[in-house]
Amino acid sequence: MTVDAVIFRRMASSDKPEVLLIRRENDPFRNQWAFPGGFLEEDEDLKEGAARELEEETGLKNIPLHQTGAFGKPGRDPRGPTVTIAFTGWCTGECLPVGSSDAAEARWFSIESLPELAFDHSEILKNTMDSPAFDQKQ
Repeated sequence: MTVDAVIFRRMASSDKPEVLLIRRENDPFRNQWAFPGGFLEEDEDLKEGAARELEEETGLKNIPLHQTGAFGKPGRDPRGPTVTIAFTGWCTGECLPVGSSDAAEARWFSIESLPELAFDHSEILKNTMDSPAFDQKQ
């Protein structure tokens, strides 16, 4: 079981939100962009796991998270059958991510100009932006 944090911010200079991505330091998908996330620890709550992974990989914390979906399509992870629970949040104020832990880099991307994403993260992003938890007025 894994958790992923799909974090957005809105810049005053643009009407389109940006999404936070990390460049993976390890296989699978080494050097590709993905959402901050990872394996749930034993006896860890889903939301707590997503917040922990977000902070470990980007340094960002205290972002309210809302569960937006579960993804488990066969083949989504080359390591074997893996289900991920996605959480969405909006970063307000100081949103300066720093890649750490197993993230070589962390940065914001316009949702209109994204790199190729690892795993099934393109599908997760689309699903997240179509969900009620995604409030474009943020």
